[in-house]
Amino acid sequence: MNLYVGNLSWTMTEDDLRKLFEQYGTVSTIKIVKDRETGRSKGFGFVEMENDTEAQNALSSLYDQEILGRKIVVNEAQERPAKPGGGGGYKKRNFGGGGGYNKGGGGGYRDRDRGGYNKRDYDNDY
Repeated sequence: MNLYVGNLSWTMTEDDLRKLFEQYGTVSTIKIVKDRETGRSKGFGFVEMENDTEAQNALSSLYDQEILGRKIVVNEAQERPAKPGGGGGYKKRNFGGGGGYNKGGGGGYRDRDRGGYNKRDYDNDY
């Protein structure tokens, strides 16, 4: 059974989490989710236990218990809902038409519809 563990202390390590759950049974995997850029804990993680009865016992025993100064939340992990449209991937973006400002083009980095700079329009106004 896969368990979600939330409201973790920022200082809790995966070893700390493993020791906490091993009191209730065999732990298969531990994962504390971390920010990609900073490496800092996001305050939640997942614990997978081999035996469902042991996992239920851990869930009911640890739910709302204060661990390292914070009351943790333990629930059965839910599958992540599928995103509409088939998931991630690269989305091509339009950054405006070609031509520099000398040629009166689309304004380089800005889209024409959003008011990109156009030298020809500027010269006509002044």
